[in-house]
Amino acid sequence: MDHVATLQAYDEQVRRNLDPDGPGVRVEVVDGVVRRVGGSAHDWNAVLWSDLDAATADAAVAEQVRFFTSLGREFEWKLYSHDRPADLSERLLAAGFTPEPPETVMVAEVDALPLDTAPPEGIELVPVTDAAGVRLMVAAHDRAFGTDGSALGRQVLDQLTTAPDTVAAVVALAGDEPVSSARIEFRPGTDFAGLWGGGTVARWRGRGVYRSLVAHRARLAAARGVRLLQVDASDQSRPILRRLGFAELATTTPYVYRPGA
Repeated sequence: MDHVATLQAYDEQVRRNLDPDGPGVRVEVVDGVVRRVGGSAHDWNAVLWSDLDAATADAAVAEQVRFFTSLGREFEWKLYSHDRPADLSERLLAAGFTPEPPETVMVAEVDALPLDTAPPEGIELVPVTDAAGVRLMVAAHDRAFGTDGSALGRQVLDQLTTAPDTVAAVVALAGDEPVSSARIEFRPGTDFAGLWGGGTVARWRGRGVYRSLVAHRARLAAARGVRLLQVDASDQSRPILRRLGFAELATTTPYVYRPGA
C-alpha cells in the first residue's frame, strides 16, 4: 500500500468530499471547514476536515462553536495529526474543547485480509436488522465500553430503517448474552468503508471475537466491491488490526465541545 497516496485519498474522499451518510444529515462547507450536521437531536455532529492557517483558525473555530451552540448540540472536531496549523489543538483547548483519547487511523486492502476467520466456540454472529437487534447491540456496547450507547442505538436504527444500504451491524451472542457488537458503514462512490464498534465484554476478550467481527464485515465489504477498510483504532484494537494487515496512516483526536459545559 502506498501510504501517502492512501492518506490523500482518505482525506479527499472521506473527510473533504463526502455525501450525507444518514437520514436528514447535512454536509456543509463553510469558511474552510467541512462539517456534518446530524439529522436529529441524538445524531453525531462533527467538523471532519479543515483547511486553515494561523490567520484563519481562531475565527473558524469560533464560528463552529457559535453554529452548533445555536442548535443546542454537542459536536466533535476530529483533529488529525497532519492537520494545520500545527497548534490547532492548542487553539481548540483555548476555545473550550475537551480532548478525548487519541485513535490511530488504520487502513487495509479488503483483498489482503483474512476473510475466513470464524467466531470462537460458543459465539454466534447475528446480523442486526431491527429494533430488537439494536437493543442487543446497545447492551453489548454498554457492557464493553462502560458508556451509554442509547444515542448510538437510535442513530443505527434510523439508518437501518431509512438508509439500509449505508450500514450493516452485527452482534456476537454467547447463548442469549450479547458480548460484542460492531457495524460497517458504506460510503458509495469512494474506495472506503468504515469499521466501528467491536468492543467486547471483559470475560470474552482475547478469544478471537474481535477478529471474527472484522472478518465478518470484511466479507460484507468484499461482496459490495469495497477496496479499502478504515478503522479509528483504540490502543486495544490497534495490535490486533496490525496483525491482520492494517497499516497506520495517521492519528486522530476527538475534541468535543459541549454547549453550556
